[in-house]
Amino acid sequence: MFPYAVSSIRDLMPKSFIFENVKGLLRKSFAEYFNYIILQLTYPQVKLKSGNWKENLSKLERIHTSGKYSGLRYNVVYRVLNAADFGVPQKRERVIIVGIREDLGIEWNFPSPSHSSDALNWDKYVTGEYWTRHRMAMPKSELDTARKEKKRLESRYGLSRPDTKPWITVRDALAGLPQPERNASSEFEGHVFQAGAKSYNGHTGSEIDMPSKTIKAGDHGVPGGENMVRFEDGSVRYFTTFEAKRIQSFPDDYHITGSWTEAMRQIGNAVPVTLAKTIAESLFPLL
Repeated sequence: MFPYAVSSIRDLMPKSFIFENVKGLLRKSFAEYFNYIILQLTYPQVKLKSGNWKENLSKLERIHTSGKYSGLRYNVVYRVLNAADFGVPQKRERVIIVGIREDLGIEWNFPSPSHSSDALNWDKYVTGEYWTRHRMAMPKSELDTARKEKKRLESRYGLSRPDTKPWITVRDALAGLPQPERNASSEFEGHVFQAGAKSYNGHTGSEIDMPSKTIKAGDHGVPGGENMVRFEDGSVRYFTTFEAKRIQSFPDDYHITGSWTEAMRQIGNAVPVTLAKTIAESLFPLL
């Protein structure tokens, strides 16, 4: 992806760019190549030889440390963001890379998280507002966690709740939806029951009263095994494509074509809409 990205930046010279990729880019074993990516994005007009990327990295490092480069340059920053911290009902950690053309003289920083697990747990275990909102009693399975979390939260925050909004849970995201049936729903496109969901060691699905685990692009085995919701009684089922759209924060009327497998691949490969919107809205007014 990144060679094409650098080529596009070189040709278009945009005021800014935003990229998203997996957190694995920051593995220690990948550190040198990730630095190569960042330097390419910083100096997209530098001509590099095809072949040995380490030689190209050395060239870019010399340019970067010399302080003499006068061509097109971008100020590039990156950070791992959890989509759940920005109002997406999904715990999805991804590397976000943002570049701003240096000649614009713009100062920018990543937006602060607007949601938190502490705020969710406050509503669950201190005030009980979460359960009241969903018109249900707190499940007995939560009692031990409730005692520990209530003590921890009150010790940390006193009588004042955290100043962020609560993480959005799967139950929040699916509120108002009927249980899926085997036949297509005319009201909710793609809200069709998908058979075959099974829970097994290490792949137990997403707890309904937490943000979803990362929606993945697979359809079975390890990837597909996590595209499930786990209810308070321990039973599981696959998310419908309509539910997965909500968990990825797509609007309900967003149209996705293809089979369940194809639709889940599209959804799993997408950037959560709310997270992308938050970053874009923090940057756009400055450009």
